Amino acid sequence: MRGLLVTGTDTGVGKTIVSAALLAAMAAAGEPVLAHKPVLTGLDSGASDRWPPDHEVLAAVSGLRADEVAPLRYGPAASPQLAAALSGERIDPARLLASVPADPAKTLVVEGVGGLLTPFADGYTVRELAVALGFPLVVAARPGLGTINHTLLTLEAAREAGLDVRAVLFTPWPERPSALELSNREAIARAAAVAVAELEWVNAPRPDELARAGARLPWREWVGACSSRALVRRISPPPRSEAATRRERAVARR
Repeated sequence: MRGLLVTGTDTGVGKTIVSAALLAAMAAAGEPVLAHKPVLTGLDSGASDRWPPDHEVLAAVSGLRADEVAPLRYGPAASPQLAAALSGERIDPARLLASVPADPAKTLVVEGVGGLLTPFADGYTVRELAVALGFPLVVAARPGLGTINHTLLTLEAAREAGLDVRAVLFTPWPERPSALELSNREAIARAAAVAVAELEWVNAPRPDELARAGARLPWREWVGACSSRALVRRISPPPRSEAATRRERAVARR
């Protein structure tokens, strides 16, 4: 199956806009698509006047229902692990992985939650999910002050896990970038030896507006197929972390 995982240097850096722009551009080019956000938090915060909740934006450009895009949804604006706990639930990594849609005839864009090390459960973060899926990564990042450190740390965390980072994508990229923004782009590309692209400002969450912005991105070069090893992991439950196993043994001895 072909796909792409969109992660970010932090929360609120534009992952949903990036994911929706990619999906809209693919669909406009005749590519059958699927959208997936494994966990959505912060529904209690409400949507802005201009932008609906993430899963509704992704549903509008992929032809899916919003509840199909995000099977797990929580009100608190917190990490998935904490949001689930505050709602009286616990996220099971095996079920989380099993909820990811798989259709070999379609291209899947998965939008992560927060950053790569955002936890779903003890010992299981967005990075573990990305490894299990085996898709290439696009990292959404702010173009302004502080982005060099945040972006390089994200790339380091991704590469330590063997993830294939196809590009860093600055969003929103201003029409007239400042000297700081241009320098940040050059510094990250040079320090990390990574491709850097820019997504322009998207004025509204309309499919045509998102497709226009996404069409300028080299998404055909970014999309890749998951490996056969990843397909096995899609079927098998993910392994328990050593820390989680030690905690369970300690509880059993009491």
